[in-house]
Amino acid sequence: MVKNPIGWFELPVSEMGRAKDFYETVLDISITVHDLDGLIMGWFPGNHTNPGSSGSLVQHEMYTPSAEQGVLIYFSCEDLSNELGRVAAAGGTVLRPKTAIGEGHGFMALMLDTEGNRVALHSPI
Repeated sequence: MVKNPIGWFELPVSEMGRAKDFYETVLDISITVHDLDGLIMGWFPGNHTNPGSSGSLVQHEMYTPSAEQGVLIYFSCEDLSNELGRVAAAGGTVLRPKTAIGEGHGFMALMLDTEGNRVALHSPI
């Protein structure tokens, strides 16, 4: 396999504006919102020529945010301390502080977003 196996993710939200504000603040990015026949998507920035995956916030009746069920998404950061420091001000909650993974795999942290999703951060330092 030449590429990593993940090609796209969709993160459920209840209120797109609130979720967009949260992720733009915490990750210091811009998200573009699109209405695709009632499926509201907030696209994370991405470049398909770079390694890794991008994805979208999704607001639709078929999507339900969850802190306990489903996939755990890790957002890559240079130093997750920066993003973690913006979580509370953006309306989220830090569930697990910056924690060493061990064996040279960097650090991780867990947060609860404004929609009730448990999401992780990862950085090498």
